[in-house]
Amino acid sequence: MRIGIDARFFGPKTGGGGIGRYVAELVTHLQEIDHQNEYVIFLRKENFHECVITNRRFFKQLMDVPWYTIREQLLLPNFVRRARVDFMHYPHWNVPIFSTTPFLVTIHDLILIEDRKSAHATTKGALVHGFKYAGFRTVIESAIHRSRHIISISNYSKQSVLNHFGIKEKKISVIPNGIIPAKTAKNVSFSKLGVFEPYFLYVGSAYPHKNLHTMLDAFAKFTQNDQYTQLVIAGRRDVFSQELERYAKAQNISSEQLRFIDFPTDEEVAALYKSARLFIFPSRLEGFGLPPLEAMSHGTPVAAAQASSLPEVLGKAAWYFDPDDSSALARLMQQATDNPEMMATKVTEGLHQSSTFTWLQTAEKTLDLYNSFHLLHK
Repeated sequence: MRIGIDARFFGPKTGGGGIGRYVAELVTHLQEIDHQNEYVIFLRKENFHECVITNRRFFKQLMDVPWYTIREQLLLPNFVRRARVDFMHYPHWNVPIFSTTPFLVTIHDLILIEDRKSAHATTKGALVHGFKYAGFRTVIESAIHRSRHIISISNYSKQSVLNHFGIKEKKISVIPNGIIPAKTAKNVSFSKLGVFEPYFLYVGSAYPHKNLHTMLDAFAKFTQNDQYTQLVIAGRRDVFSQELERYAKAQNISSEQLRFIDFPTDEEVAALYKSARLFIFPSRLEGFGLPPLEAMSHGTPVAAAQASSLPEVLGKAAWYFDPDDSSALARLMQQATDNPEMMATKVTEGLHQSSTFTWLQTAEKTLDLYNSFHLLHK
């Protein structure tokens, strides 16, 4: 078969943390295990050279079209048709409505539907946003109903699709994400990053559904008795993180105790994971949740919101709190400070839990779907 993969999201720098990592790891590991099928990997200029071909049956094709645009809807069908693939794999819901090429699609989450705050998280005016949101609903409904099959990254996300779109359960396969093996970071300078120990850590975006205001509320409570511990937020700086800075000031959190790190490298993130007193993940909605698993793989205790997919993915290896209860999170921060031995009792379980999710398994299960594509029905 000749398979096309829309890899324009390839790499976390170009495609964003979760989806960018998913695309990059899937393409990389498919090259290791599939020497039968042919692949056309569609990329943008930003990541064309970042995608390294190691398998002679994989071919790169430039498709430098921004996602979530009218151009994407109008131009992609021609790119795909000219590539003469048997079917496409779209790693996200932004599938061209007018494309006639059969496809399967990965739905990571339905956060834009389930969380109205995130749905309205935009710098655009209300009218422009309204048109964009209507377009999103049209495109995702088309992708779900027209797809030959759907990949979901967790049972939670699978159930969300079933609840909102009423499709047959047999149309969805759950294939979890993996994590990259824990890295050793020898040449990372915390002083250059403006980080001092001890510190709590969050890695990810600052979108509203991430619930970082609750984390800041908890940290403000914690700092009433502790002026020496820092809170580090590592992720892309944008209007949402800037708003968080203003909120932190209003909560009397000093700039010395709150550190934002913009676009940290993989090595810097690995070093931050390894030395954190506690990794915090307060998100209300997650299709999967890679950062807490990555933290676990580095032997770091994890405090996570008891919400959405997180209990499914993290199992018994995390310390859970109600995402609406900042006092509960503040108590976990205090316990991590006063009794680190107790918090570390779940570290061994965390190492085991994180080891059960590998990108090789993700690629293998996805390849099984590819090879049975002719048996799949809408």
